[in-house]
Amino acid sequence: MKTINKAAIAGGAMLMSAVFAGSVFAAESVDWPQFRGPNRDGISKENSWNPKALAGGLKIAWKTNVGEGWSSVSVCGDKLFTMGNVNDEDVIYALNVKDGKEVWRHSYACKAGDHPGPRATPVTDGKTVYALSRAGDLFCLNIADGKVIWQKNVLTETGAQNITWSLSGSPVIYGDMLLINVGESGGAFDRKTGTKIWGSKGKGGYSTPVIFKKGTVDLVALFGEKGLCIVEAKTGKKLLFVGWETKYDVNAADPVPFKAKIFISSGYERGASLVDIAGAEPKNLWENKEMRNHFSSCVLIDGYLYGVDGNTGRPGSLRCMEFETGRVKWSQGLGFGGLTVAGDNIIMLNENGDLFISKLSPAGYEEFSSARGILSKLCWTAPVFCRGTIYCRNSKGDIVAIDVSK
Repeated sequence: MKTINKAAIAGGAMLMSAVFAGSVFAAESVDWPQFRGPNRDGISKENSWNPKALAGGLKIAWKTNVGEGWSSVSVCGDKLFTMGNVNDEDVIYALNVKDGKEVWRHSYACKAGDHPGPRATPVTDGKTVYALSRAGDLFCLNIADGKVIWQKNVLTETGAQNITWSLSGSPVIYGDMLLINVGESGGAFDRKTGTKIWGSKGKGGYSTPVIFKKGTVDLVALFGEKGLCIVEAKTGKKLLFVGWETKYDVNAADPVPFKAKIFISSGYERGASLVDIAGAEPKNLWENKEMRNHFSSCVLIDGYLYGVDGNTGRPGSLRCMEFETGRVKWSQGLGFGGLTVAGDNIIMLNENGDLFISKLSPAGYEEFSSARGILSKLCWTAPVFCRGTIYCRNSKGDIVAIDVSK
């Protein structure tokens, strides 16, 4: 693996992985206010639900359609937020979490494009909602009625270029900033005004920014077009670059930091690597092709990575891998798709619309319940779990809310 040290990172240890620094959300929050959950790690701590619920038949709370796209959902209070594209217009939706009925919408012109529709997921701080289009349009909306507070185009503001399949990373709240994977080393915008704070030119990647700490310094990991870039969160100063090139320049899964190490993974047979950044020079601890995350990011719990190995349209497997060594503990051929962890359970949705609930354990795959064909394909968006409900979405914009509370 080619590594290029842009600037030495001072010593010290990372204190936590994927910290939502400056967040207003507590770890134990029952909301799911942003992409990959309260702490942006794909984990819900809720354990008071029934993982065997699918065995007795689906209990569907509601189902609706929001238009083409790949956006996931965010949940805050009594509202659910997502995006879709209808007749070359993007629509940002607020839906009622109980029945899926529309509370408000904001639409704007945006070509549906190749693999139609928006990719990013809205994020909310409880008062406002932020959403990013595939073309770089960044919106700040009032959470109550969806009225626009401000809007900017992140490509225009930074001078960056769009990428082959368009901007896909979701906005991330960091204090008074919004972090965006745009340009070679990202960009940051003032949450109140949309004013650019720092930015970069060139092309970025498809992943979402990941915030983590090293000592007392907040850093951002950006998986870009040609590799992993690490910058200071407050200033955007580039500290480190780890080259990681893939076919079609697709680095889509989010990096997974823990202590002084960062796990990265890509599809197209590229594989995975664990990089040590404790010293002045990055060190490749291991690299293999046992975990090839095409889109969906891995979840790290108790020293083990849980993720989907494989590319869309090909046989895929749900796998458990040791973080420190890259050794596979077990592999189950459930197909290509995405996953979320809820309490002591793994929830996986494959691209054909099959849903699986299994035990979270490095000892082996143990399935509690499953349901086939809950949605038509393609289902590339990872499922979301919030307050006893699993939310699943397909590319056509069908969203189904499944009650697994009892």
